[in-house]
This record gives sequence, C-alpha cells and structure tokens, in this order.
Amino acid sequence: MAFLGVSALLFVASAAATVGWCASMSAMGGMPMPGGWTMSMAWMRMPGQTLPGFAASFLGMWVVMMVAMMLPSLSLVLWRYREAIGRSWLTAVVGGGYFFVWTLFGMAAFSLGVALTTLAMQRPALARAVPSAVGVVVLIAGAYQVTTWKARELASCRGEPGRGCALPADPGMAWRHGLRQGLHCSSCCVGLMAVLLVIGVMDLRVMAAVAAAITIERLAPAGERVARAIGAVVVGAGLLLIGNAL
Repeated sequence: MAFLGVSALLFVASAAATVGWCASMSAMGGMPMPGGWTMSMAWMRMPGQTLPGFAASFLGMWVVMMVAMMLPSLSLVLWRYREAIGRSWLTAVVGGGYFFVWTLFGMAAFSLGVALTTLAMQRPALARAVPSAVGVVVLIAGAYQVTTWKARELASCRGEPGRGCALPADPGMAWRHGLRQGLHCSSCCVGLMAVLLVIGVMDLRVMAAVAAAITIERLAPAGERVARAIGAVVVGAGLLLIGNAL
C-alpha cells in the first residue's frame, strides 16, 4: 500500500506541476514565424535569463513531465521488482536510474531544439520549411512504430525484471538495472517523443495523447499490435501535416 500511495502522490504532484508549466507557457503565447507556424516559448530564453538558467529550467520541467508521463507504465515494473527483491529503497534506486536516462534524453532534446529554433529565427527560408519538416518527422515516427527494433525494445519494456539474469539486489546493480530499463524505454518511445517535441512540447493535448499511447502499448495484452495501430495513426497524421504544409 505504501508503494501505491507514494506512486500516486508522485504522479499527482508531477502532473499538477506539468499542467501549471504548460499553462504559464501558453499564457505567454509564441512567436509567429515565416511559414505560418508559431514558435513555442519553451524554446526561447526569457529576457535577462542566462543560458545555464534557461537549460536548468527546461530540464527541471522535462524531468517532472517525464515522471507524469512514464510513471503509470513504470509503476508495474517497479512493483514487480519490489515484490521480487523485497526492499523498497532499492526500488527507488531503480527508478532513479530510469529517470536519469530520461534526463540525458532531455538534455539532448534541449540542445537540438534550441539550435534548430535559433537557426529558424536567423534563416527565413529554413523557417518556412519547418511545417513540412514536422510532417516528415511525424511520418518517420509512425513508421518506426512498426519496425522490428521497436518490437524488440517494447518487449524488453514489458518483460518482468530479472528474466534471464540475476535480480539486482545491491545499490550498484539496482542503479544499472534502472539505467537498462531507461535505455530500453527511451529507445522504444523515441518516435512518440519526437512527435511530442515537434508538435508541441507544452501542448497538454499532445502530451496526454503520447502518454496514453506509451502506457497502452506497455500494459495492453497485445502490446505489439497496439504499437502498430498507433503507428498507423501517426503515419496518417504525418501525411496530413505534409499535405497541409504544401
């Protein structure tokens, strides 16, 4: 019961913080760009804000957002681990390793996002190509959903801890176990996370849809078929975006 209570509190707190962050970003509006799109304030520094401060602010909210999005599906993995090991504090170590990987993912996303948005502001021709590029990214993300690599990584995410190897029963092994889970998860979800990043990292509707897709393909009995169905929907969305951009 304590595990479920802590998980629920973490989810509610992270979800509330994410909603508040998205609301504050939305209230600021965005910057109209050539090509008929609007640049999100999530990729823009506030007046007087240093680059390290900007990066820390983005990364902090990214980690909170990842907790809100990933905890519903991760909780089952952590619960199985806790039942197998019987040590709650090692379960927290596994979770720490898992979200450390997503922190690194966020650092990479921030660096790439800021670099691309800076170029878009400096080069109008590049800015006009962004709507088409977004459609292409979404199309590729949908195609990724039906690949063998995606199926293999999804199977790793859905598998019970310790299958085929000794259960990690000390802090170092638990941390590495969390890192492995995070690597499998980030590889499995890279397409859906790309959709979130290019369509709207502060759009609650997109965030909720991506979180729901990740959770369902992890927990549904026929996860691989669900992932393929999600891929078909994402491919359709990518084609629609490309058509609207032309």
